[in-house]
Amino acid sequence: MSSTATLTRLLLVQPGPTEFDEQGRLKGSLDMPLSEAGFAEANAVASQLCDTPITMIYAAPCESAQQTAALIAAAQPQGGRLVKTKVMDAFQNINQGLWHGKLIEEIKRNHPRVYRQGAEHPLECAAPEGESLGDVQNRIQKALKKCLKRARDETVALVVPNPLASMIRSQLTAEPMPSVWNHCTDTAKWEVVQTEL
Repeated sequence: MSSTATLTRLLLVQPGPTEFDEQGRLKGSLDMPLSEAGFAEANAVASQLCDTPITMIYAAPCESAQQTAALIAAAQPQGGRLVKTKVMDAFQNINQGLWHGKLIEEIKRNHPRVYRQGAEHPLECAAPEGESLGDVQNRIQKALKKCLKRARDETVALVVPNPLASMIRSQLTAEPMPSVWNHCTDTAKWEVVQTEL
């Protein structure tokens, strides 16, 4: 690491599940609240992170991410004030077009070629009338860079649903993007990703 480099500690958080996540349906950019189980999972994540001093929380504009971010902020001991949360439109989940609300198994059965493409070449995969993961990757790359630049030498949380969480992990760790179908639904969890600027 160079002497001028700074290290940002990013807590990559997936929101708790919605009812669509629990049913194995593609939620995409539909705005849905946490399910009852999702609220409990998000609360558990907030409790796990309460001893980690977070300076800023960035969240996707979907309701489940904002609810999860609010629980994390409320659990932070910041001398009686909430950690600031910023909702960023650039982190909106992928537009699944005509596939919104479809079961993943239904897509596998009715669109086997596209399903295979999502497994083998995820960045080229796009739902009819939706956006490709490649387009989404370009959209989030700029926003991610902006967030990390502002957070030099700090710990920030980024609350985003899948497949965005998987894409961000892939970008920051230089690992290949896994099959899109393995990362379509959410379950509240978090991980630490260190990034050097």
